[in-house]
Amino acid sequence: MREEFLPFSRPTIGPEETAEVVDCLASGWLTTGPKVQRFEELLKAETRAAHAVAMNSGTAALHVALLALDIGPGDEVITTPMTFAATVNMILAVGATPVLVDIDRDSLNILPELIAAAVTPATRAIMPVHFAGLPCDLDAVHAIAGEHQLAVIEDAAHALGSCYHGNPIGALSAATCFSFHPIKNITTGEGGALCTNDDELAEQARVLRFHGISKDAWKRYDARGVPQYDVMALGFKYNMLDLQAAIGIHQLPKLSQLNDRRRRLAAKYREALADVPGVLVPPEAPAADLHSWHLFVIKMLPEVLGIGRDDFMARLKERNIGSGLHFRAIHLHPYFAERLQYPVGSLPNAEWASERIVSLPLFPLMSEGDVDDVVSAICEIGVTRR
Repeated sequence: MREEFLPFSRPTIGPEETAEVVDCLASGWLTTGPKVQRFEELLKAETRAAHAVAMNSGTAALHVALLALDIGPGDEVITTPMTFAATVNMILAVGATPVLVDIDRDSLNILPELIAAAVTPATRAIMPVHFAGLPCDLDAVHAIAGEHQLAVIEDAAHALGSCYHGNPIGALSAATCFSFHPIKNITTGEGGALCTNDDELAEQARVLRFHGISKDAWKRYDARGVPQYDVMALGFKYNMLDLQAAIGIHQLPKLSQLNDRRRRLAAKYREALADVPGVLVPPEAPAADLHSWHLFVIKMLPEVLGIGRDDFMARLKERNIGSGLHFRAIHLHPYFAERLQYPVGSLPNAEWASERIVSLPLFPLMSEGDVDDVVSAICEIGVTRR
């Protein structure tokens, strides 16, 4: 057994990020300013999007995207049950109705044929999630959206650095929303961004992210700024700080290197676990796509291993191996069960996955030996429980 605990995730922070944060503190400018602008430019280049609007969370980006597209009461937004609460919470926050459709058991991504069947006259948007960084079938999603004149808002919280048919996720739909939480592929401590090619949507997003005000602090208080401003809309306090961007402007140039490391570790996991009884490994991306490997999510099979998922995770922890749960299907949580009224059995693939998924440790600072330790622990659990 390992002597030290292996966490599920750990950010990769170098001396450059530390020095930039110190520089930010010394500058006296901590809120939205030049470092945020620099981060946005880097993110535009990474995603090939015309606009990148940095915010304080990926959740904020989802909220603002829905508002900027004028989605609200009486509208429906089709999305997946296999996602974090933020996806559905923000649909509810604007007064719209989330419509959940089932997933593919292998990829855990939304099934396009079920999206098409769920469209009604009230449908205004589709919000697919690139689960674990594996791009969903955007061609099929966009075809449905085009046929019914729907907006596509990509929840790409897992997918920074992923590519679909050779194109970076970020500039392929009306809006794409990223997260820079500490467990993500890059971090700004907390943070997020909305990327788009739509000039009007981007301008609306910039207004909404800061109290509906026409100018952010940098445009009002720097040496060339003008203090007067207008309130243009009901907005929010969603702006990213320079303190956060100070980390991000050194994380983004490392993204390709960090994701390559994730891919190598994921490949080692896939090979080592391929023939382990009671364990299903996640799929690779199709040849034309690129997987960011934000998560490495196995399905453990209780019917083979003789134990439940929660017991399996507890036994990993006993062996000093951390793990995560991404995600219990949305409609099985008490609040959403009451609010959305999807009975058990209505989304069978998501429910099947919910009982079996386990996120194994995956982060660039891991060694090959760490992967070996995880695999050994899984094999030991399987042998002792069968």
